[in-house]
Amino acid sequence: MATTDFIAAIELSSSKISGIAGKKNSDGSIQVLAYAREDASSFIHKGVIYNIDKTAQALASITNKLENQLNNSIAKVYVGIGGQSLRTVKNAVSRTLDEEGIISQELVDSICDENLEVPLADMSVLDVAPQEYKIDNTLQADPVGVAGQHITGQFLNIVARASLKKNLEHSFEQAKVEIADLLIAPIALANAVLTENEMRSGCALVDFGADTTTISVYKNNILRYLSVLPLGGNTITRDITSLQMEEQDAEKLKLQYGNALYEEEEESETPAVCALEDGRAIELATLNNIIGARSEEILANVWNQLQLSGYEDKLFSGVVFTGGGANLKNIEEAFRKQSKIEKVKTMRFVHDTVHGFSDVLAKDGMQNTLLGLLAAGNENCCLQEVKPAQPAGNPASTPADMFGNDEALKEQEAAARAAKAQREKEEKERREKERKEREKKEKEKKKKGPSWFEKTFNKISNEIFSDDDMK
Repeated sequence: MATTDFIAAIELSSSKISGIAGKKNSDGSIQVLAYAREDASSFIHKGVIYNIDKTAQALASITNKLENQLNNSIAKVYVGIGGQSLRTVKNAVSRTLDEEGIISQELVDSICDENLEVPLADMSVLDVAPQEYKIDNTLQADPVGVAGQHITGQFLNIVARASLKKNLEHSFEQAKVEIADLLIAPIALANAVLTENEMRSGCALVDFGADTTTISVYKNNILRYLSVLPLGGNTITRDITSLQMEEQDAEKLKLQYGNALYEEEEESETPAVCALEDGRAIELATLNNIIGARSEEILANVWNQLQLSGYEDKLFSGVVFTGGGANLKNIEEAFRKQSKIEKVKTMRFVHDTVHGFSDVLAKDGMQNTLLGLLAAGNENCCLQEVKPAQPAGNPASTPADMFGNDEALKEQEAAARAAKAQREKEEKERREKERKEREKKEKEKKKKGPSWFEKTFNKISNEIFSDDDMK
């Protein structure tokens, strides 16, 4: 049976492009109806599209797979935008009134418009997170209707390289897939894994991706800071390949034996080892020295970003880890040692209840952004068939019997043509008769000459407007 009511979303990450379709149930849960993915490591790096043709092909393939599972066509999709160049830039716009008055909506809109005009070299504003408005000496979240003379709007502009959005839009256009809305991927993720209490009291969300790590800071339910590091889980994997192995084998070792705080057992007489498929044995201490060193660097950079945000001592709900890289053993404890923050936890799944596709949507943090994009959508993405409108005032006609006798249909059609020709003939004869009668009357009128009234009128006119009188 075809599905006619669903939301579709696509996430373009560093290692893959994922597509999903589902619907929101009345109890707040999400029912996943379709899922597809394509490897993107050869044409997308750190969230940036480098080959539009290959990206378009992957998008078309994912859309087709989703449509086959849904047994229906997709009209549009929600798309998450992220990547290495994504970050936030603060800006402030001030206005001073001639005298104290009430702040109007028009004034606030004017301030917001001026904020968007801030010059950015090779960057474009993707979205704006309004902070607070300072009216005289007080901060207001909603300034409309407040009395004051001086107002300063404080904004957090979410920006990225202009080519990031342009290449993304070109890829979808080439794939002939309409974009319902471009969503900031880290914001959709935060809404999916953080609670309202965490956002209000102060919280940092750290998403460990394949090639990037994204840090988002929230306070008083407002995004305060966003930054993307060009380091991720694949960075650790590539370091492990220095032990003379392929990335695929290095990834398996990392997942199976990786430990951010590895300590060898003192009682053991022989060092612990792990066996490779080629018959070699590698000491776990050697493997985890590599993993620990790179993990320490990534976590140090995360802590540095939290310090740059200015909110490192205001995060009363602590730090929340998510993403595939957060599955590394002891990564929470390693961050506690790096930072002054004790409250550290990992969210391996969204807080909404999700039904369906549990085999591919495992609770490992790797699909949280995709599920967040699905949850953020609110419009039906199914391609609706447009039915011809019924003429107003005319009742719907009875459907014709398409399987009736062909000879009967031909006779009806011939009769209809004959009736139409007869009506046209009668109308032509009537017009010709009326024309002849008018011509006959005109001829009779000319024979009789002018009437007594016309003669009298002409005589008087000639006497009044004679040429002698006009001289």
